[in-house]
Amino acid sequence: MTIKQTNENGKVTLALSGRLDTVTAPELEAALDKALDDARELRFDFNGLEYISSAGLRVLLKAQKVMNTKGSMTITGVNETIMEVFDITGFIDILTIE
Repeated sequence: MTIKQTNENGKVTLALSGRLDTVTAPELEAALDKALDDARELRFDFNGLEYISSAGLRVLLKAQKVMNTKGSMTITGVNETIMEVFDITGFIDILTIE
C-alpha cells in the first residue's frame, strides 16, 4: 500500500492505493498518528485502494472516533468491493462516504 499525504490549513488528505490489510494497517495507523495532530478535516481518497480487511476497518474506526471530537472525516473514491464491506459491516452508517 502507498499513502500520499497532503496537509493544507488543517485539511489533511490521505490518498491510499493498494491493499489495506493486516500487513499495511500499522503503516496507516502511524501516518494517522502524526496527521491527526493538527487536522480539523480528514479526507481519505480511496480511488487507488483495491481491498480493505478488518484491520483496515479498525484503523478507520479509530480515526473516525478522533475526528468526531476535532472536526470531520470523509471517504471518497470507494469501489464496489470496499463499499460492500462497509455495507456488510455496518460501517456505511458510521462513516461519511462520498
